[in-house]
Amino acid sequence: MILEIAQIEIKLGMEAEFEAGIAQASAIFKQAEGCRAFEVRRSIEHRQRYRLLIHWDTLEAHTRDFTGSQPWQDYRALVAHCFAGPVAVEHAEQVLKAF
Repeated sequence: MILEIAQIEIKLGMEAEFEAGIAQASAIFKQAEGCRAFEVRRSIEHRQRYRLLIHWDTLEAHTRDFTGSQPWQDYRALVAHCFAGPVAVEHAEQVLKAF
């Protein structure tokens, strides 16, 4: 299982619009092949910063199969106009789950 961590900075005043759009987009991710979980977190210290935490079966399920696909374009159409800049994306694999 791979965890995608996408950090997104939202334009000032567009937080509620982004949250509404990303809630709609969750249905797109639920249907995506290889996507197992989708979570959005908002920074307490930096209220315009959000992190999407998306669990994929494999790195390729995200980077090859989803990114650039029509569902990915549909997701971006819902929220990209709220972005203040490029999205920072990285992938992580679990090394330890202690409890």
